Amino acid sequence: MPWDMNNYPESMKNLVGPIKEKAIEIANRLTEEGYEEGRAISIGIAQAKKWVGEQTLPQHVVPHSDGWAIKREDSERASYVYETQKEALKKAQSIASNQKTRLIIHRQDGSIERQQNFVH
Repeated sequence: MPWDMNNYPESMKNLVGPIKEKAIEIANRLTEEGYEEGRAISIGIAQAKKWVGEQTLPQHVVPHSDGWAIKREDSERASYVYETQKEALKKAQSIASNQKTRLIIHRQDGSIERQQNFVH
């Protein structure tokens, strides 16, 4: 029986949204190809973590010389720049929600003001 988001192997219970979805997809495909379940599950989890990796890094709303920027955690460059924090926050919330990740909002001095969690 194929796995889905409501019925999946116990070893996938702590995976977050997109990683769990991809792990299930990969494991199902591998079992259809004849892989033993345990092997398919472990390969599925490992490959899903690699595949989703970058998408699950938190997004940050940070001060920028031209206003406010949205940056992925591991990036030096801004993805977007807006004049106001409110504009940047609106776009960043949409990105974080789509990527099912965290959003970290900074103050003008660069310190963290608050965080929002969009991991489902």
